[in-house]
Amino acid sequence: MAAATIKDVAREAKVSVASVSRALNGGSGVTAATSERIRAAADRLQYIPHAAARMLITRRTHTIGALLPDLYGEFFSELIRGIDLAARARGLHLLVSSSHDGVEEAAVAVRSMQGRVDGLLILSGRVDAAFLRANLPRELPVVLLNSAVKNPMYHVLNVDNHAGAVAMVAHLIQAGHARVAFIAGPEGNFDARQREQGYRAAMAKHAPKAPLNILAGDFSEESGYRAGRELLAQKVRPRAVFAANDMMAVGCLTALKEAGVRVPQDIALAGFDDIPIARYVTPALSTVRVRIVDLGRVALEHLAGLLEGPDSSTASAQTLGCEIVVRESCGASVT
Repeated sequence: MAAATIKDVAREAKVSVASVSRALNGGSGVTAATSERIRAAADRLQYIPHAAARMLITRRTHTIGALLPDLYGEFFSELIRGIDLAARARGLHLLVSSSHDGVEEAAVAVRSMQGRVDGLLILSGRVDAAFLRANLPRELPVVLLNSAVKNPMYHVLNVDNHAGAVAMVAHLIQAGHARVAFIAGPEGNFDARQREQGYRAAMAKHAPKAPLNILAGDFSEESGYRAGRELLAQKVRPRAVFAANDMMAVGCLTALKEAGVRVPQDIALAGFDDIPIARYVTPALSTVRVRIVDLGRVALEHLAGLLEGPDSSTASAQTLGCEIVVRESCGASVT
């Protein structure tokens, strides 16, 4: 049996094709009673509107784009989960792409999404206001995540990386670990820069006589492992290590264990993000909790608000708080 067409629905409901189109796409000019009759006819015939035709009428794809620097790792899987859950609750589809934090790849990705999405969520340390002006139409709603962009045209949602880092370093020092080393994130990354600044500020305030000890990292487990090996070779080892994300903390933990260094008895350890694996490593990882799923959800809700009322929405900047989570790896409890 052939699938029902819009003409079949019009014939069944005894109305014009135009009336069926307006009723099923939320248009005006159709009475409530007629609209109800049309929908009942569509249900009886099991009519499924053609997505492409509906898009031409409504100028909406009901799809949201998300551009991320990478799709690997628990942070991004949790972020995507938060975005997707909120999108599905609103009948929206999700189109995800990655830029690997490169400008050219980001440009190709966002251009490929034009005409296919109603709005964009962008998390990329390489995307600034000039990039957005050059690669996106001004009317396309955009929400930037963890971005240094300060432009009244763009909506930004950040995590309070600085305050979270300050709180964790202060906790480590107050627990008796005055010599705190820091494994930094990739150069140019907004989150990494904010977390390093928080480390520096907390050390200056709470342990002004202790030397800064910053090791290079790139947010990967491998870089955390390398940093762990590097600090083990130092003449004076730190009493605690604070990694700019949990993945590096896990890599560092492996390096310490391989060398027979006990955590936290010999060296305390903490990370940032609170990815799911953090509570299951041994010892369980103390960390700064970013509610990653909530970050994705709030970002999607913000973008959905722009789609529903773009003319009345003004650009805004919002910062989500974070909190330290104390587990066995830092050798102390919250006071």
